[in-house]
Amino acid sequence: MENFIVSARKYRPQIFEDVVGQQAITNTLENAIKNDHLAQALLFTGPRGVGKTSCARILAKKINEQGLDTATTEDFAFNIFELDAASNNSVDDIRSLTDQVRIPPQTGKFKVYIIDEVHMLSQAAFNAFLKTLEEPPAHAIFILATTEKHKIIPTILSRCQIFDFKRIGVLDAKNYLKVICEKEGITAEDDALHIIAQKADGAMRDALSIFDRVISFSGKNLTREAVTENLNVLDYDTYFSMTDLLLDNKIPDVLNAFNCILGKGFEGHHFINGLASHFRDLLVAKDKATIALLEVGDNAKKKYLQQAVKASIPFLMQAIDKANDCDLKYRTSKNQRLLTELTLMQIASITFDGEKKKAANYIIPATFFQAVMPAKKKMQPPIMAPKPVAAKDQKVVEKPKAPKPVLQNIQRRTSSLSLKSVHEKKIVQKSEVEENFDNHPKTAFNEAKLQKLWKEYVAILNKKGERSMASILATDTPKLDENFTISFSLPNKLMQDQFQKGKPKLLHFLREKLNHYGIQIEAILNETIEKKFAYTPEEKYNKLKEKNPLLAKLRQTFELDL
Repeated sequence: MENFIVSARKYRPQIFEDVVGQQAITNTLENAIKNDHLAQALLFTGPRGVGKTSCARILAKKINEQGLDTATTEDFAFNIFELDAASNNSVDDIRSLTDQVRIPPQTGKFKVYIIDEVHMLSQAAFNAFLKTLEEPPAHAIFILATTEKHKIIPTILSRCQIFDFKRIGVLDAKNYLKVICEKEGITAEDDALHIIAQKADGAMRDALSIFDRVISFSGKNLTREAVTENLNVLDYDTYFSMTDLLLDNKIPDVLNAFNCILGKGFEGHHFINGLASHFRDLLVAKDKATIALLEVGDNAKKKYLQQAVKASIPFLMQAIDKANDCDLKYRTSKNQRLLTELTLMQIASITFDGEKKKAANYIIPATFFQAVMPAKKKMQPPIMAPKPVAAKDQKVVEKPKAPKPVLQNIQRRTSSLSLKSVHEKKIVQKSEVEENFDNHPKTAFNEAKLQKLWKEYVAILNKKGERSMASILATDTPKLDENFTISFSLPNKLMQDQFQKGKPKLLHFLREKLNHYGIQIEAILNETIEKKFAYTPEEKYNKLKEKNPLLAKLRQTFELDL
């Protein structure tokens, strides 16, 4: 088996043109060499894996090649000295270095000293290095490299020309990986390389390490599915499907989808951050001027543009705000899963307009989904009792039992917590009154029998504790006309409304007792009815004074109060 060379070493830049994503710095260094305008102390700083050490080595070679024939075989490697400050950070190591600096190079013009991880030097080593760095010999050039510039003492920083290396952009890293695939004969999907570049988080060395790992897993054919499976990352399809559910207000499906994500081993914090980023990308895709800010592949960009049409800007702004709020509270929450689920439910309720929203953190009530679920099933028509059959010229003798409307059972099953249930109850009550009783018995009765049953029903209400309805029925005596319509007068609109609520039960009672299913009750509003109860003391006095005027003189004589 041949020795495998990792891509990070195999494709390490050998010239400035090979350096990815640092064109500003490489152009500056090339021009400085060409114009003999290069400082003797340089500090390369920036994140890991962005090309600091590689640029330092390329620069060290380029310095001595300047002005010579490019075909020369002269080797200037003896003029380049690398020191790892992580393991050589003592005062003695720096003193040994400063002693070597005094000796001029045997070939070429310059001796180049590359000190990597310079921030690891001790305080005493920094102080020992100060004088040499401030006034180095003409043939010495120092290149310092570090990932943590803030740990270097200010006196060192002030003596160096500082170059800040930036993180590698996703598109730059993806394009470089594409070049490597062409050299290695690997077929790779654009989205697969894009996921690798995103996972690298701005470090080209990390991108190449991930690339090697995925190639070991999938072989010469690199697909998006293989990358997501190997790296255990949430695919953007997950966020697209989740956003569709949130826009459709499908809270149960949202919670089930989130449970599946947790089941795959992903943390809720990672998911909610990714969802916020997804909403940000949708917001960016809303405007043609900002589409260039989408750092995604071509296939993914099409999907973002399609979903951005469905998601409104107010929804995206509120969703981003709620997701960021969840992100801030996640670490301090004792029930992190519940926090994430509540956030998802609030986001899913943003576009819901079925009920009036009373709070900023509104969540669609569970009763809404309970009411909607049975509606998908086709209800069977109510089964009615058979019609009574009578012989010719013969009256119905047996009193048939009135069929119990199936709608009453529906009323009992309906939840009383939602507005929809209240609306259904009103329909039920209306249906009970307007049900067709043409084929039901209609036994004749008189007004006296009606009034007797009326008083009996009032007594039943009092016994049940329904005194409000009982007092309303006791305010007047029912009248009966030739069409078996019962008229009943009430003194005000409030009592009329209360009467209408209890009317279906009263009507059912009278029809069953009188065996007449054609009865109707008409409540008449008559505000001129004489007041028969609840007199005030002043009203009683005025009434008695009309009958006996001497009461006024009696009251005046003895100075009586009412």
